[in-house]
Amino acid sequence: MSTRIRVAALAAIVVLSLVAAGVYVLRVQREQASEAKAAPAVPVSDLTTAMAGPHLLFRNTALGNGYGKLAVVPLSDPGGPRALTGVSCERAYSAAGRSVCLSARRGITNTYKAQVLGDDWKAVGDLPLTGLPSRVRLSRDGALAVTTTFVYGDSYATVGQFSTRTLVTRIGGKESADLENFKLYVDGKRITAADRNLWGVTFADDDTFYATAASGGKTWLVKGSLSGQRLDSLRTDVECPSLSPDRTRIAFKKHGDLPNGEWRLAVYDLRTGKETVLAETRSVDDQAEWLDDSTVLYGLPRTSDSGAATSDVWAAAADGTGKPRVLVQDAWSPAVIRD
Repeated sequence: MSTRIRVAALAAIVVLSLVAAGVYVLRVQREQASEAKAAPAVPVSDLTTAMAGPHLLFRNTALGNGYGKLAVVPLSDPGGPRALTGVSCERAYSAAGRSVCLSARRGITNTYKAQVLGDDWKAVGDLPLTGLPSRVRLSRDGALAVTTTFVYGDSYATVGQFSTRTLVTRIGGKESADLENFKLYVDGKRITAADRNLWGVTFADDDTFYATAASGGKTWLVKGSLSGQRLDSLRTDVECPSLSPDRTRIAFKKHGDLPNGEWRLAVYDLRTGKETVLAETRSVDDQAEWLDDSTVLYGLPRTSDSGAATSDVWAAAADGTGKPRVLVQDAWSPAVIRD
């Protein structure tokens, strides 16, 4: 077979593959639109009223026209009617009157965006985003935003089988700090291996933060300093940390001896070093959020009655007692706004 024929055959295969992919995407989109149209309406309330006091921001996963939109419920009635913002996000977080929305547009080619939203839910700026959105957090005063994306891979199931990039950006600033460039120390020894990954940041203030570091198939909880550009390990087997409102404990997911892609939620006391495994026995792949100093929130996927995938926000006691409960049905990516 001549080179010209081989090139033509390869080109034909590529074209057919792209056409097939396009047909598949259109079919999935039509099926999703049909399911959304047939879904029962979700009770909706007034946005201004919902935001008047302490409230919960989340991604609405109820099937229907509001699927994927950011929604708000008052903390006094989290299971009640939700208020929709009209903004679509894959993940989001909110603090001090601003929010960050990570969005994705999927098709034959995928595009991703990170936008800063004002208190009127209008975009006021963009943040750098280098891949598939994974995690997002804001500092408590809303001055700093951090995003984690997958450079390659799309799951934390097996350490070493993905690469992440985590950027800390001062809102309104032009430069970002890439945690890959920080000095990483584990038990006092500097780690310079090329397989280092950092993700799942939670802020203590505008300089100090906690995150997950990984290398050589292991993960650690690290304490970082933006000004010092340094990360120091505190303990092993910690992923996606979340600092409690009183800044004394870290909620996190741990792998332990579970199969790849499975984790248990736990809380680590920064003062005593005590670990408390939560009552949730299902695997949780999420960065937890604190409802208050005694309750941890997290998302769990669920299959709806129609067979479509959705999710719920659950709550579990931070001291490991009691039984987990659904806080908000058809919800994902919770952020608690207390002020």
